Amino acid sequence: MSNLKKQALTEHLAELRQCLVAIIIAVIIGFAGAYYFIDDIGRWFLAPLYNVLPKGSSIIFTSYQEAFFFI
Repeated sequence: MSNLKKQALTEHLAELRQCLVAIIIAVIIGFAGAYYFIDDIGRWFLAPLYNVLPKGSSIIFTSYQEAFFFI
C-alpha cells in the first residue's frame, strides 16, 4: 500500500477516461466479432433443439422480438 502515489482529481479522471475508452473499444470489437459469426453461433446454440425436433418441422417464433435474437 505504501507504493501508491497521490494524484490530483484531474489525474484520476484522466486515468478513468482512458480505462473507459479502452473498455468501450473492447466491447465494440467483441460485438463486431460476434456479429460476424452470428450464423455459426446461432446454429451452435440451437443445435440441441434441432436434434430433438421431428423431421420436417421448424422453429416457430411466437413474438416479434424472438426472431431478432438470431439474425
